[in-house]
Amino acid sequence: MSKSMLMTRRGQSSTLAKSSLTDGNGNYIHNEILLSLSSKESEPLLPKLELVRLRVHHVLHETGDALKSFYFCNSGMISILSVFPDGKSVEVGLVGREGVIGMPLLVGFRTAPTRAMSQLDATAFRIDGETLMALLPKSQFLERRLQQYSQTFAMEIAQVAACNRLHEVHERLARWLLMCADRVRSNDLPLTQEFLAQMLGTRRSSVTVAAGILQKAGIIAYNRGDVRIVNRQKLEETACECYGLMQQQIKRWQGDSGNSPSDSAQ
Repeated sequence: MSKSMLMTRRGQSSTLAKSSLTDGNGNYIHNEILLSLSSKESEPLLPKLELVRLRVHHVLHETGDALKSFYFCNSGMISILSVFPDGKSVEVGLVGREGVIGMPLLVGFRTAPTRAMSQLDATAFRIDGETLMALLPKSQFLERRLQQYSQTFAMEIAQVAACNRLHEVHERLARWLLMCADRVRSNDLPLTQEFLAQMLGTRRSSVTVAAGILQKAGIIAYNRGDVRIVNRQKLEETACECYGLMQQQIKRWQGDSGNSPSDSAQ
């Protein structure tokens, strides 16, 4: 893996709101799964985490690559793409600081079924797959959280597949921009039309038309590779129902997970 594309971060000062939890090197943790752990469960895990920076469009793994690590996304967002034999690809899922890359390892699969690529500059906590799997028998809450997230993400993939088949491009674009904004906690997104077309699995000309519809309605502002959400309420009204359905599923997962019982008893 190229050092120019992936670098360990030491003592990083985050622009995100700081949590009270840090790893063994003093880096603030924003990943929601890690933040949900009790001090008893996080104590053996945190020293084994390595904070890495993922530059824009960095590929964590290609389809067919050997999976060796888990990545707990800490900032930015990572796309999961289905790649076809002719080289074309379409995004089937998004991972932000609510989630993890490398989930097939959890059920014994050691080969990547998809491509994982950072959409924007991002950070993640990396841990060796075998190391994390060895810790899970002693952390039932973390194991359950990962299993629940895996199921939630599988449902998101299914919803995105249906969305790409059934809904208009401008509705899908609105849904996708909302998902991105949720994960990066920002209304300003550095995205080109070419990249948007790849993510949505459609032609660039179709994205140009769809972005024009949203811009004329005063919903977004688009200029030379930068998209700014001007009116989120209208964007939600324009998006297909898939966005609301996926948000409901995420909230249900987060609600079912609750807090680590070890901390609740303290």
